[in-house]
Amino acid sequence: MAPPEPPVEIEVGSRTVTVTNPGKVFFSARGETKLDLVTYYLAVGEGALLGVRDRPTVLKRYPNGAEGEFFYQKRVPEKRPEWIETVTVGFPSGRHAEELCPVDVAHILWAANLGCLDLNPWPVRRADVEHPDELRVDLDPQPGVVFDDVRRVALESRAVLAEHGLAGFPKTSGSRGIHVNVPVEPRWDFTEVRRAALALAREVERRLPDIATSKWWKEERGERVFIDYNQNARDRTVASAYSVRANPEGRVSCPLDWDEVPDAEPGDLTIATVPDRYASRGDPGAGLDDRRYALDGLLELAARDEAGGLGDAPWPPHFAKQRGEGRRVAPSRARRKEGP
Repeated sequence: MAPPEPPVEIEVGSRTVTVTNPGKVFFSARGETKLDLVTYYLAVGEGALLGVRDRPTVLKRYPNGAEGEFFYQKRVPEKRPEWIETVTVGFPSGRHAEELCPVDVAHILWAANLGCLDLNPWPVRRADVEHPDELRVDLDPQPGVVFDDVRRVALESRAVLAEHGLAGFPKTSGSRGIHVNVPVEPRWDFTEVRRAALALAREVERRLPDIATSKWWKEERGERVFIDYNQNARDRTVASAYSVRANPEGRVSCPLDWDEVPDAEPGDLTIATVPDRYASRGDPGAGLDDRRYALDGLLELAARDEAGGLGDAPWPPHFAKQRGEGRRVAPSRARRKEGP
């Protein structure tokens, strides 16, 4: 039996992060290891930190690498370095948890050593965990959808945002989609930010009905790009910028300039290629915190939709029934219950 592999210590700022089992293969396509994952995050550290700094962050752990089983750990482990910072958040169930709150790159490396491939922050800062400072546009292509349709929906989303006084920062999802993060003033609660996101989704759907949908039930989406407005509900998280995703190639959720979106290829942006891109061209998402926008325009659009008869759309199943929400049941199931 081979002796256990010695850990590796990495100095980052004034911190030392210990990497255990550094040679364990985490990504099978090229054989990158856990140590490669940690050194990747060191290479893109400031860009990755921008997406999680001072945010409650869920630990999504893959102890056996990208193709192994994973589990979510909302509560930060009790056994941790004394310098690890946390923040307490509440869930729709009424329960609370002490979650990781990264304040420097060492926090990201520590999470990577736990097997966290991607980073999953809330859209709030620890100074105010009740009011999001990001609206998140998550474009999720359904089976059979080509990436060109995702690009088109992303660009139309940009146009709708601009018409309502907003600007977003696009990035590949690291899987098959595109995310757009919109910095907003932390004046609205989760319900209102979700309401604005739903109005955006419905407007994009009206303009691109053949390729975009806001429909929550999978049976209604068809081969279209689902604009997941519910990613703005309380306690929902999205992989942050420069997160490495769980696939054999180690694709990265990589920030883009808008003029890159029409030609972006997710397979080109991996743990192997993004560090050189970051070093040579910088971070397209670097301006994310330079300004925050008001949601008034999208909320006015939501009010017009509601006045026109569009009620609330379904919420995720673990949320209590919301005011104005219709029946939370798939249409085909509702028809079976009603009978002929």
